[in-house]
Amino acid sequence: MANNNDPSFDELAIFLAVCKAGGFRTAARQLGLSPAKVSETITRIETQLGVPLLARTTRSVMPTQAGRALAERIAPLFADVRAALHDVTSPEQEVRGLLTLNVTGAVMVDILPPLIDRFLLRHPAVRVEIQVEDRLVDITAAGCDAGIRYGEHMAQDMIAVPIGPAFQQLALAAAPDYLARRGLPAHPRELLAHDCVRMRFSSGALTAWTFEKEGETLTLDPPGRLVVGVDAAAAAIGFACAGHGLVCTFRNWLAPDLASGRLQPVLPDWWLRFDGPQLYFSSRRMPAPLRAFVDLVAEERRHG
Repeated sequence: MANNNDPSFDELAIFLAVCKAGGFRTAARQLGLSPAKVSETITRIETQLGVPLLARTTRSVMPTQAGRALAERIAPLFADVRAALHDVTSPEQEVRGLLTLNVTGAVMVDILPPLIDRFLLRHPAVRVEIQVEDRLVDITAAGCDAGIRYGEHMAQDMIAVPIGPAFQQLALAAAPDYLARRGLPAHPRELLAHDCVRMRFSSGALTAWTFEKEGETLTLDPPGRLVVGVDAAAAAIGFACAGHGLVCTFRNWLAPDLASGRLQPVLPDWWLRFDGPQLYFSSRRMPAPLRAFVDLVAEERRHG
């Protein structure tokens, strides 16, 4: 049973608004309340809970550690309530709202865009926001409905479903004129003596060059004559096509240049096979746009 001294739903909504706005006046304006009313509400919540939730200065209002923890816990609940109210008032056959995805750039070349295209055509009342970054993030804290990543460890309350190809390959290639000058490597260890076009994550780590054949796995760190951020992978592939060295990345990214002859496969017997990406989301929150997107992903896999 709820404690009569606990803050009300409306009061907690005001607290979240202040956290998001970073100040009483901005929150008050957004809520249509007076700044004094907002300040009094926050003071009352803090008194009821017995802990300070906001650190106030003359220039800003910032959540304390307790305030931040409370906001992170209740924000998804308020989002669920808004989604439920929206679902009830929307026609059953029409999906409305915003779908926010946090994805790795690896799926933005040829995996996710066709799915989003079909999703938007099927649900014209839905808006989509895609955040692209290579770090694994807490999608709930980031305010996202779902994420797409490769093989990372997910929190226990997360559901993960395959999206796109079940398997992919890490491929190695170089321009024919480069191989004519430098020779075709016969073993991955020979790459250490070659010019290589490497890619770097925003964390600072270089993408791994891992090879596998007949139970033998090798991970190499060849010197990069040219290093490009993963967000500019297309440029890295272009440099390889121009003859500046070997490039190692997703086979599907290299496929057009391999087909045209601009690149030549190198050590194809050693290309690493790995699981495709996964769409992950909280088991406790499934707003209508996300549910519709998950349904589309499942449909694509059945027909694929």
